[in-house]
Amino acid sequence: MSIQITFPDGAVRQYNAGVSSLDIAKSISEGLARNILAAKVNGEVRDLTRPIEADASIQFLKWDDKDGKSTFWHSSAHLMAEAVESLFPGVKFWVGPPVENGFYYDIDLGGHKLTEEDLGKLEAKMKELAKQNLQFSRKEISKDEAVAYFTEKGDEYKLDLLQGLEDGSITFYTQGNFTDLCRGPHIPHTGFIKAIKLTNIAGAYWKGNENNKMLTRVYGVTFPSQKELDDYIAMVEEAKKRDHRKLGKDLSIFCFDDDVGPGLPLWMPNGTIIIEELEKLAKETEEAAGYHRVVTPHIAKESMYLTSGHLPYYADSMFPPMEMDGERYYLKAMNCPHHHKIYAAEPKSYRDLPYRLAEYGTCYRYEQSGELFGLMRVRCLHMNDAHIYCTKDQFFQEFKAVNDMYLKYFKIFGVDKYVMRLSLHSPEKLGQKYVNEPQLWQETEAMVRQVLIETGTPFVEVQDEAAFYGPKIDVQIWSAIGREFTLATNQVDFNSGLKFKLSYTNANNEAEVPLIIHRAPLGTHERFIGFLLEHYAGKFPLWLAPDQVKVLPISDKFLPFAQEVTAKLKKAGIRASTDDRNEKIGKKIREAELLKVPYMFVVGEKEMNEQSVSVRKQGQGDLGMKSVEEIINLLSAEAENRD
Repeated sequence: MSIQITFPDGAVRQYNAGVSSLDIAKSISEGLARNILAAKVNGEVRDLTRPIEADASIQFLKWDDKDGKSTFWHSSAHLMAEAVESLFPGVKFWVGPPVENGFYYDIDLGGHKLTEEDLGKLEAKMKELAKQNLQFSRKEISKDEAVAYFTEKGDEYKLDLLQGLEDGSITFYTQGNFTDLCRGPHIPHTGFIKAIKLTNIAGAYWKGNENNKMLTRVYGVTFPSQKELDDYIAMVEEAKKRDHRKLGKDLSIFCFDDDVGPGLPLWMPNGTIIIEELEKLAKETEEAAGYHRVVTPHIAKESMYLTSGHLPYYADSMFPPMEMDGERYYLKAMNCPHHHKIYAAEPKSYRDLPYRLAEYGTCYRYEQSGELFGLMRVRCLHMNDAHIYCTKDQFFQEFKAVNDMYLKYFKIFGVDKYVMRLSLHSPEKLGQKYVNEPQLWQETEAMVRQVLIETGTPFVEVQDEAAFYGPKIDVQIWSAIGREFTLATNQVDFNSGLKFKLSYTNANNEAEVPLIIHRAPLGTHERFIGFLLEHYAGKFPLWLAPDQVKVLPISDKFLPFAQEVTAKLKKAGIRASTDDRNEKIGKKIREAELLKVPYMFVVGEKEMNEQSVSVRKQGQGDLGMKSVEEIINLLSAEAENRD
């Protein structure tokens, strides 16, 4: 029996049923077959050797593909487990998943405590095993056989995992002398793994429960070449220097306090200046684009969130309710229902659309304690939010305008690499994770896809990651050192208009429900400033820098002139301060450099006599002497242009 295989470019080929992804790759070219790690068959990542029995779509996965990396690192976790078992016989294993950058395995080492020396031995053993090109083989096994295997091995952790698995869905993977309970998939053989680094040892409670036994978690990362590992290690070292938590503290941007609570950042004066500059940028951009600014409360009644659907679909991420006057109120987890109420407050006709509402709204989300991370995962967030109410005919232009806004911001902040993740629904989860409107899902997903294709916007499609009310775009950006961040979201909503009974009168004097676009191009202050701290390494461009100029008198004799210069700068709208300490000028310059101040003006007798300043720029050094009037004009233009 022959089957049809459809490739990503739409091409279709005929193969015999039972053909493997590897055989299909070989039929195209031997070079392709040598360089692929796994395949995505009908959207499922699978081993290359698994047979395909019916018509299917196929995508070959290489190292540069996210799913290819994940498969590579999952296989590396198994390789590490084999090395551990060979050096420490009798160990027991819990889980060993791939993570964002590498993998880990939770291990019960009995009475042994791993040391840095042990990591070196494990790395050497992994390299030895990898060179043997050990095949990863998959075997379907009955539950009874699996239980018997791990009972004989004495591994209570795998036996616990088996309790939650159904007979007929259990698979073992073996490479060399190591066999594990695993769903897969895996790379063809260990020979793909050329460079190995075990990075960290940590403790991890079994199942994450502090009442359970503490296991040893070993982290590692692997690459298909030594150069890529070397580049990664260099990037990690640079990332440590750019860690937004360290820079945020060093530069007095934000802080946390136990009495305030975890995940609730306090913005210090320097951080507040950055926030205000970002809001100014957003307000200017949105005013030019025809948005109306609004302000909404921080709490709302339960009934509104029941109407919106957030409570049924989003309750776990909301703070518990408050009881007042017999009513239940919730802290605002999102701005959209409030904006819908503003839209509904006055009748609308087609002449009023598109109707755009914008707000830097404060929202509260109950992130789990273990998920909190500096500014990146917080419980209080300030969102550059807006909602656009439009007709279907207006949708293309409005969605495109939002994407154009993203591109404008990318240029301002020097973001050169980005991609849009088009998140789609999963048909089998309609009525559970997603509103049960199959036709509207298909229609709106096609509309978003059309905008991205026709505007030439780089994007990838991801199944089962949509918002519960419609498809969305997550904006993925990369910092200056190549780290990926999820910046913002752009969502289509075909559900809330119906839920809130929103309407407009069309040209035929009939009521219609508007489409709604949710957008947040700058994301939240918290996540975006965290990104910017890393992206700029704390060296903000002039317009964003909290302290734009430090005026440095050579001695106290020139302090009055330094203060005069500072006063002129402030009058011109430039954020400046005088270092009036009785310190040597070299120390003042070094400390201003450490504080990442963009400009330093050194003043002494010559500068005072000529009403000038000697200009130093962060990272560039001495730029020579300029008159006070000239440098004010130059800095004002630089800040205004957001260079």
